[in-house]
Amino acid sequence: MLSLKNIIVGVLTLGIVGLMVMTYMGGGAYQGGEHAKVIEDFGDSMSQKAVVAQPEEKDDRAKEQEQLKALRDKAGNVGAFQVSQAYKTKCASCHGVNGSGEQNGKKLMGPKLFGQDAEKVYTDLVDFKAGRKENMIMKGLLMNLSEEDLRVFADEIGEFPARAKALEE
Repeated sequence: MLSLKNIIVGVLTLGIVGLMVMTYMGGGAYQGGEHAKVIEDFGDSMSQKAVVAQPEEKDDRAKEQEQLKALRDKAGNVGAFQVSQAYKTKCASCHGVNGSGEQNGKKLMGPKLFGQDAEKVYTDLVDFKAGRKENMIMKGLLMNLSEEDLRVFADEIGEFPARAKALEE
């Protein structure tokens, strides 16, 4: 004879299988249900509405002008005042060639360094290197530099206002 336990398990199994069949027939829960249909419809309507704008073919002169502009943008304001090659390679891409935190009127990733005291810059550099200030880019750039290298960077950045003033005279 069947035990009560086996009867309960059988009824529950049949109930679960019945619910699964009903769910599958009612909207396909296993394929994302109603949400999948909405997203699919959204994608179809977007692809129908999207008009792909074909870029006009540029003549050689326009291409050259564009390349020159890109080079000028990349160079930034290099002629403003002289900075070391080390500063250019490690710092300028985020803080600007002159430490302004901008390049061609656009805000860069790093903050403005121009006008900061050399001692404060040095302290900040040491803190970034030690991980007391969190910035993975700075930590990665400073990881293999010595304390003397950090001092050289800080002193150079601290001299920026004087270099700019000397250029004006």
